[in-house]
Amino acid sequence: MADWATISSLATAGGTLVLAVATFASVRSGNRSARIAEKSLLLSVRPILMPSRLEDPQLKVGFADNHWVRVDGGRGTVEVTDDAVYLTMSLRNAGTGVAVLHGWRLEALENFFRTDRPSLDNLHRLTRDIFIPAGDVYFWQGAIRESDDPDRQLVEKAIAGGDRIVVDVLYGDQEGGQRVISRFSMVPNQSGGYLINIARHWNVDRPDPR
Repeated sequence: MADWATISSLATAGGTLVLAVATFASVRSGNRSARIAEKSLLLSVRPILMPSRLEDPQLKVGFADNHWVRVDGGRGTVEVTDDAVYLTMSLRNAGTGVAVLHGWRLEALENFFRTDRPSLDNLHRLTRDIFIPAGDVYFWQGAIRESDDPDRQLVEKAIAGGDRIVVDVLYGDQEGGQRVISRFSMVPNQSGGYLINIARHWNVDRPDPR
């Protein structure tokens, strides 16, 4: 005679197992879909800074002490006075999201080709909010006001030797994430001013794509 209690228990256990497997598959699929959606969202707001094009319009840049300069497309400016060193670069956001600039640093020329990501310590913080819309052109600016600042010595040495000036710019998306350090070089131009090149990009909040 059939043991209906045992059969019923086995059927219940089997049903529970099937339900657990289905739930696990559903949760796994849901997590995968959520990751894909999150990745798509991040891609849609990801900035990436590049030098602007030579044909891009000239920009007027003002500093906190009412010092003004004009910077042409694809170029930068360096001005050294008794009060400060003023630096600018014309940049284009080639990404899909707004680039929010956070800070910057100068790198010694002998370290230009190093592949390790620069430290986030000792960055110069921007004294104004600079946002560069996706697909648009705007500027980066920096000022060195202390006479004994090592960065001032780097700039003066580069000018005296006719060498490039290496600038690392830290920026991220409009939510404060997806931070990137992009390394630019300001190369002296024979006709005056500086041409801007991009050397490398380092991701801060996610693995590098290389």
